[in-house]
This record gives sequence, C-alpha cells and structure tokens, in this order.
Amino acid sequence: MAPAVFLLTCALVLISSCSFASADVVEHSFHVQNLTVNRLCRRQVITAVNGSLPGPTLRVREGDTLVVHVFNKSPYNLTIHWHGIFQTLSGWADGPGYVTQCPIVPGNSYTYRFNVAGQEGTLWWHAHVSTLRATVYGALIIRPRAGRTYPFPKPYREYPIILGEYWNANVVDVERQGLASGAAPNNSDAYTINGFPGDLYPCSSNYTHKIKVIKGKTYLLRIINAALNNQLFFKIADHNLTVVAVDASYTNPYVTDVVLVAPGQTTDVLLTADQPPALYYMAARPYASAAGVSFDNTTTSGIVAYEGATPSTPRMPVLPAFNDTPTAHKFYSNLTGLVTGPFWRPVPREVDVHLFVTGGLGLAACGKNATCGGPLGQRLAASMNNASFQLPTKISLLQAHYENVGGIYTTDFPSQPPLKFDYTNSSNSLNRTIIMTTKSTKVTKLKFNATVQVVLQNTAFIGAENHPVHLHGFNFYVLAQGFGNFDHARDSKNFNFDNPQERNTIGVPAGGWAVIRFRANNPGVWFLHCHLDVHLPWGLATAFVVENGPTPSTTLPPPPSDFPKC
Repeated sequence: MAPAVFLLTCALVLISSCSFASADVVEHSFHVQNLTVNRLCRRQVITAVNGSLPGPTLRVREGDTLVVHVFNKSPYNLTIHWHGIFQTLSGWADGPGYVTQCPIVPGNSYTYRFNVAGQEGTLWWHAHVSTLRATVYGALIIRPRAGRTYPFPKPYREYPIILGEYWNANVVDVERQGLASGAAPNNSDAYTINGFPGDLYPCSSNYTHKIKVIKGKTYLLRIINAALNNQLFFKIADHNLTVVAVDASYTNPYVTDVVLVAPGQTTDVLLTADQPPALYYMAARPYASAAGVSFDNTTTSGIVAYEGATPSTPRMPVLPAFNDTPTAHKFYSNLTGLVTGPFWRPVPREVDVHLFVTGGLGLAACGKNATCGGPLGQRLAASMNNASFQLPTKISLLQAHYENVGGIYTTDFPSQPPLKFDYTNSSNSLNRTIIMTTKSTKVTKLKFNATVQVVLQNTAFIGAENHPVHLHGFNFYVLAQGFGNFDHARDSKNFNFDNPQERNTIGVPAGGWAVIRFRANNPGVWFLHCHLDVHLPWGLATAFVVENGPTPSTTLPPPPSDFPKC
C-alpha cells in the first residue's frame, strides 16, 4: 500500500506542478506623470503612463497573475481600474477611487495584484479618479491559456483599436469648471484612434494611425471605447466585420458593416482583407442620442493599408447619422452569447433580489446666494431611483465595509423608484416636482451567491439618452432590452434565457430599458455607474455590498500592506 500512496502523491505533485507551470506572473510598472504631446496644431501637457498615449498594452493568458506597480509622479490623485476583471477575492485591486481604495497621492505608489481567471478576450485599464482616464488608459488582452484556442479561426494578426477623446485643454480643469458652474463641461476637441486624431483634423496628417493588411488574410481587431462621454460608431470602408466577442465574452458570429461601442465596452471583430489592394479609411463618429444637447460632432480616422497598394486618397465609409437610434439598437440587440464558449454558464433561473432602477439626469438645488448654469437656474445632477450618489472622502466604501466603520454609507438604496410615473414621457423633462434630487451614499447589501435581477429604466428627465451602465466585479446576462417603459407582464415573455450576451457594460436604450441578471458570488463592494464620465460626479451611480460566503475561499482577505490611506 505504501508504494501506491507514494506513487499517488508523486502524481498529484506532478499535476500540481503542471498546473502552476501553465500560469505565469506577469509584472509591469506604470510611471504616471506629465507628458507634452503635439496634437491639433498645439502642444498640450497631459497625464500619461510610461510616456505614451495610449499607455502600454498588457498581455496575459487566462490563469496568469498580473502585478502592476503604479508610481504616481503626476500632480493629481490617482487610481487604476482594471475594467471588466472579476477581481475574485481581490476587490482591493479593483481601483475606483473611494469605492475600493483611497487614491494614490502624488509621490506615492501602490501595487495592484490579481489573478486573471475565467475570462478571455479584450478588456482595458484606465484611471478612475476625476477625468484622468481621458489620457490614462490602455488595452488589457487576455489570450487563452496554453493548449486552448480561440472558438473561431485563428487570425493572421491582431490589432488593438482604442477609440479615445481628446481635449486641447487640461481635462481636470475642464471637469472642475463644469462642476463649479453647475452646468455641463466643455466638449472635447477631437476623437482619436490609438492616440491619433487622424488626417480629417487640422495639423494631423502625420498623426493618423495605420494598420497593414495582406489580401486574403483575416485579422482580429480588438476595439475599445476609451472616450469619456461619447458612444462611437465604427466602420471600415467597403468591408464587413464579424463580431466574435464583447467585453471579453464570446458571442455567436455576427456579421455587420458597422460596430457601435459605448464608453467602457470592448468589441472583438474579424476583418477579412477581401477587397482590391488599396487604402481604406477606418472611421468613428459619435452616436449622440440626447436631443438638443451639444457634443463634439467630428470624425476620427485611421487607415487600413493593403500590401502593394499604390498611394491614393483612402476610400471613406458612410457612417450612420449621429442620432441613428435604430442602427444602434439593431447592433446592440442582435448580439448573442456563445454557449459553447469555455466559460459559458447557464442563466440562473431563480431570482433572489429584484431591483427596478430608474436612471437619468435631474437637478439639484443651486444653493443660497449662488448662481448655477443648469436648467431652471439649478445645478445639473443625476441619480438612480432619485438617489444621487455621493462618494465618501475619508475612507473607501470597501474599507468601511471590511472594518465595519459606520457613518460612511447606508444600506437603504431603494429597490423601486420612490415615485411611479411615465418614465419616458418627454413632457416630464423639466417637471420640477419629480426631477429634483439630493445627494446620499446608499448601497444595496447582498447575500453571497444571491441571484440579482436589475431592470435599468431610462427616464426622460432633462432629455432621453442612452446611458452605458457598467458593473464592477461581475459579468451580467442581458436578458432583454427595448423602448418605452418596462412592463413585466409583457416584456418578460421576451427574455432570452438560451444564449443572452454577457457584458460588464450595457447601453441602456434612449427612452427605454434593459434587464440584466448576475450572481453575486464575489465578496466585496462593487460599483454600478454610468460610464459617461460627465454623469459620474453628478451622481448616476450606486454600489452593491456583497457579504462573505461560508468558507475561507469565499471570504475577502485583508488589504495589502501598501494599501493607500486617505
């Protein structure tokens, strides 16, 4: 018996060794500091990582541990959020300022350490304090672990395509000025592809991103929308694209000539170089669903250059109109999940917690002896279920939860709107009896492993608009989406339980609704917020506090030793 036990022990050790050998520790350092760039005919000082815009692309395999040492040499408080990473039992590394951590103050550092498990595809990282993510961002690419392949034909080459938004100004000052006035901040001056505006803008012929292709080859484009405040239509002239993943979740192949990406979202597409060798523009312009609201109505461009193409003017795609909601809805609603994907799990059918959450803009009182630039002389605000979220300043929500510190937040976020009304009726746009809101820090407490269903109902306050809502710490199933007011008896009949798309960020239709469902199997504090940056300080957010599970492996460990202090 003893030799058999010895052999079994050796076998287990070998298996364990192989398991660890298949996963690496990938280590990077981020040096965040001022950088002077030349864009749009002038030099501008921005905050950047490792001297580049965008910052470095991080590449890992599923199962790896990612370690990033962040040195804040900028003049601003800073955190980094790893957008879409589950952060299982590593909520201290999630990154949203005052939610899971206090900021890294200038001159200090913090090491983010987390495992990348159960996910493959395209995610990204960005600053999560103020508007610094306008220039502090980059791609986070998760490839299958060794021995696994993509669930689609292997592409000849991969290209990250990061869509951004650029100001010829200090973006922190832009936000501060808007908040001080009570009105909206100034619009951006350009959009960018991999940091370059493209030659449709002045002084930008040398600032145009280019990718090279060979006729007959297929390429994987990893499209990320890092813009602060605008959803973007993306097209390549004369080419179709096949969507194969969104938000690092595989989809059934979906062929389209236009892709829509909301801030925070990622979309992986296959591009087959099947046209005559030439130069073709790739281009992006806004989907701006809020009627009557000013926005940066410009177009960024890059070039797809075929091998052997003669110099010529690139062919330009015809992009949808800025207010083309039917095209937007067609794209978003036609995506479905790949149930044969490596991490697919069936939709949980029994729901433990139901939330009906209205979201949109509103107004807050201007204050005595003050002048505000918002509608009706008030201050622009935003809310969920009329609770306008206020971040703490002395301790993060996660630390308060972990250390049982009272007075930082309350657990009485309403599961229903306090008043039922015709949510999407535009006649309520400036109805002062229902659009005024007040600040609070209300969250929802969840039992570990609870199944949560959230109806995200848009409102017409100030104006109807498509809001990209991002949930930290989890993916969710998109069961259905539509226009008007959600009606459970009618709309629940159309829930997709078979193959719904999985996301971490959902564009809630303008004047409409979306229903999402997730399992709260990760203890910690997880932010739910609109990913239009202008709406975050106005209060379009809340958070979930997920309790520990019954075992050590379902219990949040203590914070790391270098955890930032407020």
